[in-house]
Amino acid sequence: MNTIIKTIILFLVSIFSAYAQNNISGQVLDTNNKPLEFANIILHEANSKDVVTGVISADSGFYKFEAVENGTYYLQVSVLGFKTKTSDVFELENTLKTFNFLLEEDVLDEILITHKRPVIKQTAEKLIIDLEQSEMINSNLQDVMRGVPGIIVTNNGISYAGQSNIRILINGKTTDYMDMDTLLRDMPADNIAKVELIEQPGAEFEAVGSGPIINIILKKNVKLGTHGSIATWAGEDEGFEHGTSASIASYKNKLNWQASTGYSSPTWREDLFINRTVGDETYNQATIEPYNPRSFRVSGSIDYYINDKHSVGFGVRNSNTNSDRVANSANIITSTSTTDYLYSENSFNRDQKVFNINPYYEFKNDAHKLTADFNYVDYKNDNINTLVSVNGSTIEYANQRYLQDGNYQIKTYKSDYVRTFSEDFKLSAGAKYSQVNTNSDLQSFSENESGDFDFNSAASNTFLVDENIFALYSKINITRGKWSFSGGLRFEDSNTKGTSSSDNETRERKISKLFPSAALTRKINKNLAASLAYSYRISRPNYNTLNSFVTFYDPLSSEVGNENLKPSFTNKYQFNLTFDGQPFFTIAYSQTKDDMFQFVSQDNSTAQIERTTINLSDSKNWNFRLFGPLSFINNVEGYTGIIVSQNKFESSVNNLNLQKWNLVWFTQASYELPWEINAEVSGNYGTGALEGGLDANWFADLNLSLGKKFLDNKLKVNLAFSKLLNRGFVGVIDYNNLYAEVESNQSRQNIQLRLSYSFGSKFGKKSRRKNASQDEENRINDNN
Repeated sequence: MNTIIKTIILFLVSIFSAYAQNNISGQVLDTNNKPLEFANIILHEANSKDVVTGVISADSGFYKFEAVENGTYYLQVSVLGFKTKTSDVFELENTLKTFNFLLEEDVLDEILITHKRPVIKQTAEKLIIDLEQSEMINSNLQDVMRGVPGIIVTNNGISYAGQSNIRILINGKTTDYMDMDTLLRDMPADNIAKVELIEQPGAEFEAVGSGPIINIILKKNVKLGTHGSIATWAGEDEGFEHGTSASIASYKNKLNWQASTGYSSPTWREDLFINRTVGDETYNQATIEPYNPRSFRVSGSIDYYINDKHSVGFGVRNSNTNSDRVANSANIITSTSTTDYLYSENSFNRDQKVFNINPYYEFKNDAHKLTADFNYVDYKNDNINTLVSVNGSTIEYANQRYLQDGNYQIKTYKSDYVRTFSEDFKLSAGAKYSQVNTNSDLQSFSENESGDFDFNSAASNTFLVDENIFALYSKINITRGKWSFSGGLRFEDSNTKGTSSSDNETRERKISKLFPSAALTRKINKNLAASLAYSYRISRPNYNTLNSFVTFYDPLSSEVGNENLKPSFTNKYQFNLTFDGQPFFTIAYSQTKDDMFQFVSQDNSTAQIERTTINLSDSKNWNFRLFGPLSFINNVEGYTGIIVSQNKFESSVNNLNLQKWNLVWFTQASYELPWEINAEVSGNYGTGALEGGLDANWFADLNLSLGKKFLDNKLKVNLAFSKLLNRGFVGVIDYNNLYAEVESNQSRQNIQLRLSYSFGSKFGKKSRRKNASQDEENRINDNN
């Protein structure tokens, strides 16, 4: 019995000792008891006043110092827009100290900018880039993306560590139904508060996507009083481009409202060159496709704070994008004795409309937070596509016309609850139910001898999708000493029904599955921390890829859907090593079953090439990352790094076996020139990549931006030079019966001048709410 008692006493003593180390914790609030996120809490040695270490407050306002040596200290707390506060001097000797800070709004006319670079923080689940406390000269979302460590922006989209299957969210809402090129170019960077690169999404996120998530968090309810901004820009790419936007907001008493509108007309060009052999004939294809979409958007939101615990509100937005363009394609077919020409034009007239409304309710106090959210999206995409032969062709081709109308309605109901027991222990749970109804109508026409177009019922189809998804999740966050753990479990039950009018056949797919996620972090010393993370994910096919009908891009190139596509499932593992909370070294591995892959095949009898989405039997990704600051260079701020990755794609049914290692070097640096002109350079170089089925050679990108402020920092002027060096994907497609040399590039050199003027209040409080994530919108595939 004595032995048992001694063992229990020793165990209790060990637990007490773990908690008896020098720890300092607390919470940072504003005068309305609202938590202040990203506050800087600096620990100073009292006698020398030297900085010992520092931390950043979480979104709950909590902060914590661990394993501090015995001594005499004081704390200093600062955050942009609030007065700096300093604690009294205190002694530490195997004790726990708690200091809560109440910060007052700073009403001075000038701000001391403390960060030219964004605050970057790496956790086990995500990388957070805080732009609100930085002096970066970003003009638009595309600039911001180039500033996310490791993100590569190319003409084919966005990739990270060898993964191009990236989902982009804005305030938790997906954007795949939007035109991505226009979104990247048109969204002002001034509207962006934070960027989250989420590689190991927790249970609170939909279990969707095999690649990373980029969540763009917009500024909301930032400033007291009435304030706004007006911006205009003009530039040159594939012709003259321009845009204008305006926003206004007011935060007084219990009512907060904001409204914005904008118009943009960017230009760019995409070039595609394909050289392939069919039998004894060589096919040289060149497709030049200029873009000039015109977009108009308007949005608004209202938040009403009933009291310090209850708030309600709603947001609404409407956007319209119209795109008229003509793609020119030239096919030169040569044999040992003849040369033939097939010239064509493909004209597009697309009209996209998006309407979205989002009411919500929120209850919040120190221990409880409950949100209820409804989101409704109505999306229409009407397209007239006419493919005709032009003068100079020696091969006859029957002109075609396609009318493609798509209607999508998405309704999502979502509720989340968080119970905070202490800064070291938190539980969360939630539920989501979504209804999706899509109607994709394809009408095909062929030109007759009189020049009219006759309806072709055999090549036409109406495809309907009805889908319901119900989800439940729970998650726990625990911190004990140097250890932190978060773990969650998500249950999703989905029922998808697709009906095709061409054969009057209905296919139904039901999936009920559990999706676990977990992350474990250990603080090694005051600078170093290590973490391990795991997540299990699902990728459902885009709604349009399930429609098995054919769309022609030119007489010899087409795309066809695959009604037999299955969802894919991914296991993801990751190890992070951080230094002072910054990314330092990462190893990540993912394996996907039934991964969806865009497969290109060639019909040797007709010489046509066709792209369709298939399920792979095996798909793997390894990547190793090393990051570092550029502060060792005098007067230069920024970072650099390398990513080494390997991709493997395999499908025995389709005679496909691709794998490749590659290295990418990236950097971004800023330097202050004379006359207070800020200069930024960003660039990357890659030794090659597997871009889908394309085995690409080296690629590179280089961009320069110059910025200056006038009129007491209210007027910002930015001159950006993009694609100074731009080499897209040049390589080969070599699998199955197809060997093709491919070059995929965008127009070179873009110059843009942007002016932005801000008026009204400068400072204020934050009351940010994350809206419901609309995962189903992610699966509306659009090529504008």
